[in-house]
Amino acid sequence: MRHPLRLWVVVLLAWPATGCAQSVPTPGADAQIQQLVAAVSESRLRELATMLVGFGTRETMSTATLTTRGIGAARQWIFDELTRSSPRLQVSFDTYRIPVQGRVTRAVELRNVMAVLPGRTNRRVYISAHYDSLNLGRSQLDVLAAPGAQNPQMLPAFDHDAEAPGANDNGSGTALTMELARVFSDSGIDFDATLVFICWAGEEQGLIGSSAHAQRLAAEKTVVEAVFNNDIVGNVRGGTGLVDSKSVRVYAVGPEDSVSRSLARYVARVAATYVPAHRIRLMAREDRFGRGSDQSSFTRFGFPAIVFREANEDFAKQHSAADTLDGIDFAYLAQNARVNAASAASLALAPPAPRVTGDRGQSLIARTPSGYDASLRWNASPGAVAYRIYWRNTWTNDWERSQAVRNVTQFVLPAMVIDDFVFGVAAIGVDGHESLISAYVSPTRQAPDVKVVQE
Repeated sequence: MRHPLRLWVVVLLAWPATGCAQSVPTPGADAQIQQLVAAVSESRLRELATMLVGFGTRETMSTATLTTRGIGAARQWIFDELTRSSPRLQVSFDTYRIPVQGRVTRAVELRNVMAVLPGRTNRRVYISAHYDSLNLGRSQLDVLAAPGAQNPQMLPAFDHDAEAPGANDNGSGTALTMELARVFSDSGIDFDATLVFICWAGEEQGLIGSSAHAQRLAAEKTVVEAVFNNDIVGNVRGGTGLVDSKSVRVYAVGPEDSVSRSLARYVARVAATYVPAHRIRLMAREDRFGRGSDQSSFTRFGFPAIVFREANEDFAKQHSAADTLDGIDFAYLAQNARVNAASAASLALAPPAPRVTGDRGQSLIARTPSGYDASLRWNASPGAVAYRIYWRNTWTNDWERSQAVRNVTQFVLPAMVIDDFVFGVAAIGVDGHESLISAYVSPTRQAPDVKVVQE
C-alpha cells in the first residue's frame, strides 16, 4: 500500500508588539503514523483472541499451576508472546501479593503483564486492557436487573475454574493491546514518550491489578501523559439487535475541562485524520451507568485516562460461558485498534502538554493590560517549537477557534473577556505534532461559614 507524503501547511503569524513573523509547520497527516495504522492486522487479532479463549478461563483466582488452562497458563503465554513480538520490548510481570478483600476471597498472587517500549523521555503513554475473565454462573442481564444483590463471587461455593472464555470481555481488548505492542515496536519510529502496553489482572474483582499499579505510579511521581484503556471493544451487534460497526464510544470523567476530557477530544481529532471512516462518540461520563473499568484506577490519582467501549453491548454474553469468539467482529476490532494506534502515536511524538498553573495551583490567566483582554501564561514544554491557543464559548463542550503562536510562554488576545470564554494551550513539536490541550480552569470560590448569633 502506498502512503501519501506528509502534507505541510504553513501558518504566517504577525506579532502585534514587534511586527516580527514566524512560520509554524503543522502536518495534515504524518506518513509514519499512516504506516503504523495500516500495519494493524485483522488476522493477527483473530489469532490472539483465539489463543486467549483456548485457556478455558482466565479468572484471577482460577488455577495458576496448569500449562494449558487457567490464569497461570494465560499470563505466561501473554508474556511469551509479547517477548516474541520484538526485542525492543522490555517485558515483565508486574506482580502484587493481594490479601483477602472485597471480591478477593482468598490471598492471591496477581500478575499484570507489561511490555515497555522506551522513548526519548520517561513520560508514559499507556495502552491497556484487562486479560482476566469471569463466569458469574448466570446471565449478566440478571445481575444488572438486581442492583444491590450480592455478587456471586462472594459466595463460598463460587467456582473460580468454571468455563469463562471471555472472548469479548476482554479478549478483544487484550488482543488489541498485544497487537499494538507488536505494531509500535516494529514501526521503527523514535517516540518522545515511553509506550507501555499492559494487560491487567483482577479487573473483575474490583480493578485490583490496575489500582495496585496506579498507586505505585502516584507514589513514585511517575509522569503519565495518557491511558488508553480498552474493555469490550469487539462486538457489533447489541442486545437490542442494533448493529454498529462504524463507531466506538470513548468515556471520559469530567468536569468538562478535566485532563481526561482533553484526552478524549484529542482522540476524536486524531481519528478524524487517520481513521476517518470510524466515528468517535464522546461520552461525558467516567464509564457506563453504574459500571467501570481500569481507567478509573488512574483518574483517581489525576492521571488522564479514558476507556474505549464498543458501540452496542450484548449483556447476555458478558460474564458467562456464552462470551465466545463468534461475538467478535475482527474487522471492527481492527478499526478500534487503529484509532488507539493513531492517537497514542500522535501523543507520543508530541511534546508534553504545557502546564497552565502556577506553583500554588493558580491559573496563569489575567485580564491585563486593559482589564478586558485575555492575558495567558504557561510553563515552557520541553521540545516545543511553538504553541497553539484554543478557545470556546463557556457553554459549549469543544474548542471552537484556535491560533498558533511562536515559541513564547505568554500571549495576549485583545478584547477577549476571560469571563466569556474558556481558553487552553497545546504545545507543538518540531514535526507539527500537538500535545493535549491544557485548559485554564476557573477556580471554585471558597467562602467561610457566616457566623450567626444563636437566639
